[in-house]
Amino acid sequence: MQITAALLSGTSQPFESTKLELDEPKNGEVLVRLVATGVCASDAHTQSGRIPSPLPCVLGHEGAGVVEAVGAGVTHVVVGDHVALSWMPNCGQCRHCQSGRPVLCTAAAPAMFAGTLLDGTVRLHHDDQPVNHYSFLSTFASHTVVPAASAIPIDRNVPLGVASLVGCAVLTGYGAVVNRAKVRPGSSVAVFGAGGVGLSAIMAARISGAEKIIVVDPIEAKRAEALTFGATHALAPSDDLVADLRNLTDGFGVDYAIDAAGSPGILEQAFAGTVAGGTIVCVGIPGPDSRPSLPGPELVRDEKIVTGSLYGSSRPALDIPMILKQYMSGNLPLDRMITKTYDLDEINAAFEDMRAGKLNRGVIIFDHELAGVSPLD
Repeated sequence: MQITAALLSGTSQPFESTKLELDEPKNGEVLVRLVATGVCASDAHTQSGRIPSPLPCVLGHEGAGVVEAVGAGVTHVVVGDHVALSWMPNCGQCRHCQSGRPVLCTAAAPAMFAGTLLDGTVRLHHDDQPVNHYSFLSTFASHTVVPAASAIPIDRNVPLGVASLVGCAVLTGYGAVVNRAKVRPGSSVAVFGAGGVGLSAIMAARISGAEKIIVVDPIEAKRAEALTFGATHALAPSDDLVADLRNLTDGFGVDYAIDAAGSPGILEQAFAGTVAGGTIVCVGIPGPDSRPSLPGPELVRDEKIVTGSLYGSSRPALDIPMILKQYMSGNLPLDRMITKTYDLDEINAAFEDMRAGKLNRGVIIFDHELAGVSPLD
């Protein structure tokens, strides 16, 4: 079938809205008509080359839509179901899947980095030439074919514009706090970065009962916005940041630090600003040559935990519906994350706005009625 997609032909090139051919879903795959897709910093890092990915490619890994067809063997969704998309399908059979950590699935990762679907082939074509997938989803398109495990059925009452965010930004930030850090009531949390992931971490810390939630971001408007999502204090990065964190926590440092940015120097500051026995969770992906340095003696003597969290250390099939249930009950104001909406042919403007720090989250809309969101602007 012919679809409309935003094609990235080369590193640092603009997106081109064009027609592509999309094959029908094969065994264990689902065809989804996209209703909305979020614009994520990881897409921008791939466009710039910071995150390597095979090109040409259709980017996009936050999406929600409606099932239009299913391949053989697919039973958990049917045509017409509303789905949120997860960029980390899992085999259910490998060591990590069996131990309850599906985001570390050893079967999925090689295909994801190769730009294919799980069987090692692609469904996208441009002028008879293959086009690579991105994180199995390629949501910057009117339609996509995804692995069955990536299509998570959700309540039809959930606005699909909101659901599109949960599959990456929200699940990543929320899960880092709830699943990985396991933030306790009455504790203190520092969140570095107030983008979509950081705001999600702030909301998760709030509903986890954290007493102090300190956001750190260089952009004043983002710090102010973070306060409306539950942050209790806001700091700008500075040489005095560690002292500021300790001053806000009776001289000890925060119990938990969430690095939602991955920028140089943050891990070192987060480590220094965390109390002995505290936990530092690294979420933002640093550049491929990043080699952070931590003080060895303190690493031993202070018993601090430094850990990564991929995709919120989540179980997407369970966590995505659960997060959306909390949204529908009024506990998570996810719709307020959407700063601006765009049509697909405005995608380059969306990326410019994101790089300029103008967005909590930008969302590309294909079907305004089913998206059901009103941007803040």
